[in-house]
Amino acid sequence: MQYLHTMVRISDIDESLKFYCGLLGMEEISRRESDRGRFTLIFLAAPADVDRARSEERAPMLELTYNWDPEEYTGGRNFGHLAYRVNDIYGTCQRLMDNGVIINRPPRDGHMAFVKSPDGISIELLQHGDALPLQEPWASMPNTGSW
Repeated sequence: MQYLHTMVRISDIDESLKFYCGLLGMEEISRRESDRGRFTLIFLAAPADVDRARSEERAPMLELTYNWDPEEYTGGRNFGHLAYRVNDIYGTCQRLMDNGVIINRPPRDGHMAFVKSPDGISIELLQHGDALPLQEPWASMPNTGSW
């Protein structure tokens, strides 16, 4: 068995790409529109996975599904969460927070944080390697909302 991708439904392509690509640093690998099915599929890869995503392996990726007919999506946590390893958890969380993203579970331990996408999908951020030394304001920052 081989992991291929995770699919999440999105309600706004521009907002989602701003979050996943602009803020998290993912890269768009491919896009497909279906007039008949009335949807757009956008496949993204994390920077360290771009070569594998562009190869025959075509994995691992995140599939964003935009349905052209408006729908309201609720319960983004019902499938669990997406998880990404980052090189600097504090820098990543600061960049996200500076751009209006709520840090639902701050990296108090220097290792793990949770944020949500514009559509309420929980995203776990994990520090690559060992946890970073404890640092303020993160060490004493409370949780906000659910994660």
